[in-house]
Amino acid sequence: MKAIYFEEHGSIENLRYADLPEPTTLPGQALIKVKAVALNHLDIWVRRGWEGLHLALPHIGGSDIAGDLVSVNALSKWAPGSKVIVNPGVLSGEDEYTRRGEDSISPYYKILGEQLRGGMAEYVVVPVENIFKLPDTYSYAQGAAPILVSTTCWRMLFVRGNLKPGETVLVVGAGGGVNSIAIQFAKAAGAHIIVLAGNKAKAKKALEIGANMVIDYNEKQNWHVDVLKATKGRGVDLVVDNVGAKTYPKSIRSLRNGGRLVTVGNTSGSEVKLDNRLIFTKQISLLGSTMGSRQDFIDAQNFMLQQKIKPIIDCIEPLSKGIEMLQYLEKGEQFGKIVLSV
Repeated sequence: MKAIYFEEHGSIENLRYADLPEPTTLPGQALIKVKAVALNHLDIWVRRGWEGLHLALPHIGGSDIAGDLVSVNALSKWAPGSKVIVNPGVLSGEDEYTRRGEDSISPYYKILGEQLRGGMAEYVVVPVENIFKLPDTYSYAQGAAPILVSTTCWRMLFVRGNLKPGETVLVVGAGGGVNSIAIQFAKAAGAHIIVLAGNKAKAKKALEIGANMVIDYNEKQNWHVDVLKATKGRGVDLVVDNVGAKTYPKSIRSLRNGGRLVTVGNTSGSEVKLDNRLIFTKQISLLGSTMGSRQDFIDAQNFMLQQKIKPIIDCIEPLSKGIEMLQYLEKGEQFGKIVLSV
């Protein structure tokens, strides 16, 4: 089968588009013919590697998978040919966290495309319990595009961030998959949304999908001052900041007393310097979040269907152009998700 993979961590030059053996199923697994797979920054980080990440090589990335069910190595309700999407969060065991429904905190929690082989290939093997019906109103690309980011966003906004109707949210950055769907989710939940964007094109798109106000952070270097002005000095209730080192200090200054900052990433780096006086005098809550439980996945999918939220897709390209599309993702020029058709 054709696949995009790497045999050692490093730069994008380490990626290959070539043939690998088609996977075979073990008991409890399903074989899926991949029809669409969406890209995430996770694919970049995994390729670069980090201390403690030990993968079976060659490794195939790709967490967001939609396709056709080929076969199931288990007693199952699923019929071959079913159109399916895949929950990328895989549990390999049980502990106190999984019993509380806090799957993504557990050491047994693995992610397709990260610790396990993913869907940037013609075929992928996944646990049977991780497959779900592709919604009738979605194409394969629409089914794949929001999978990881919608689960992540649901937990980030509503479970960890405790977002309530009528609250004001600052979303730091507009173009990425998590932030674009965060705008849509927050709007559907009845929030007032301020967005930071890096150019007029992204600002326009952010307004189109639900932002109430957009600030160009290239034109407004002290954008936190504009946030405070827009909220009449009060500050926002919740900041979504997945940028990290470059933005945290201003994000904290944008918060109201008792406000919350929630994060699922650090695209500008992890070495963050903070004035902790702002943390305790304003009684700020700093909240980390990552992925989500099986129920978070289901809740996010149901919310999107009920609210008629369609994922924002920047482009759809064939798998053969996947390495080129990962380069495009690294540049950060996209708005929404990049999807590969297989």
